[in-house]
Amino acid sequence: MDEDRLGIRIKSEVVEISKDPKGLVGVSIGGGHPYCPCVYVVQIFEGSPVDVDGRIKCGDEVVAVNGKSVKGEKKSNVAQLIQKAANPVKMTVNHLEVEPERGKTMDIVMKKVKHKMVEFMEADTADALGLSRAILCNDPLLKKMNILENNSNLYRTLVDELTFLLKCTTKMAEMQKVFGDAFCEVGAHESEVNAAEAFTQFGDSHRLLEKRQEEAVKQLTPLVKDLSTYVEHAIPDTQLTVKKYLDVKYEYLSYCLKLKEMDDEEMELLSMGEPIYRVETGNYEYRVMLRCRQDSRAKFVQMRNDVMVKIELVDQKHVRDMAMQLSRFAQSFKTCQADCAAILENTTTVPLEIDIAQKIAGTMMTKEDEGIEEAEEVRADEMDNVNLLDIGDGENNHHEYQPLPTNGDDLIDIS
Repeated sequence: MDEDRLGIRIKSEVVEISKDPKGLVGVSIGGGHPYCPCVYVVQIFEGSPVDVDGRIKCGDEVVAVNGKSVKGEKKSNVAQLIQKAANPVKMTVNHLEVEPERGKTMDIVMKKVKHKMVEFMEADTADALGLSRAILCNDPLLKKMNILENNSNLYRTLVDELTFLLKCTTKMAEMQKVFGDAFCEVGAHESEVNAAEAFTQFGDSHRLLEKRQEEAVKQLTPLVKDLSTYVEHAIPDTQLTVKKYLDVKYEYLSYCLKLKEMDDEEMELLSMGEPIYRVETGNYEYRVMLRCRQDSRAKFVQMRNDVMVKIELVDQKHVRDMAMQLSRFAQSFKTCQADCAAILENTTTVPLEIDIAQKIAGTMMTKEDEGIEEAEEVRADEMDNVNLLDIGDGENNHHEYQPLPTNGDDLIDIS
């Protein structure tokens, strides 16, 4: 059958490859007689002469070896011809000029989505869907990322606590200033010289406390900001890079799964003796997937290296810089507390002079005044209990004052 190139252009080129010490060029080929008219490159081994040369890609057709045409030959014969050829070997290839987007079909998109979901699946469910859960779960980068996330939560809590501590220190410094101003004002109005001097000194000490604590806050704020930068920027940026890496990895695994399905389909139909149109016409659809898998793998390897470097840098910052800054924070805060204690230690106690004799006399006079007031209150109460009665015979009409009885047993005879 004639080749069906699916609108894909090809470009011929003769590539000269020097073999390695084992006599290999580092490629795996597929297709060939009796099913496919083309012999094409299936895989290029990393670090091999072909990989280092970089001109031959997966999916390219091998047309001739050292000028000898291999069109319609078995792939095993072509492999032996390349191995036995003189070094360096000249290979004539037809390059596929295909864009990477050509292979991003809806099937690849759906497989990519399923690979993203595998993290939340049980192993049996992932196996039933044909997804390689082991490759995803055993990724050392994901394990490192989990450790990094745990460190992030720890440092986020630490930053919140340190920020709260600095706010409390700032509030305390403000109160020290208020306290110091109040004592200095008391000292300015105190008549006794010693007391005035002591009050003023006590107020000045609290003003010094305010200045020392404010100085400490200014020194410690950059350290907390640096810790916050590590938590709010360095780790999220690394997490974003890991997500990009996983996206490329899922795409690479999707192409691998697609090629496996196409291989299984080919084996099944061949076992039943049924022809396969895409294979008999050059298997271009399969070769496009091979090219896309190679390009996706190259991006995956590059992204993996970038993520490894970034995580290593973050780990170094975590181990070295963060530990050093925490030590500086603790030492600075300790020094501030020691300086504040020294300031208060040098402050004399305020003397309060009290005239004890005058105090006692004042107290005795107060008690006498209280006794007089109590006596007056008792007499007032007795007057309230006295009632005035009008007693007369009608003719003389004279009045007699008599106190009311204090209980119900006494009778008053009025005539």
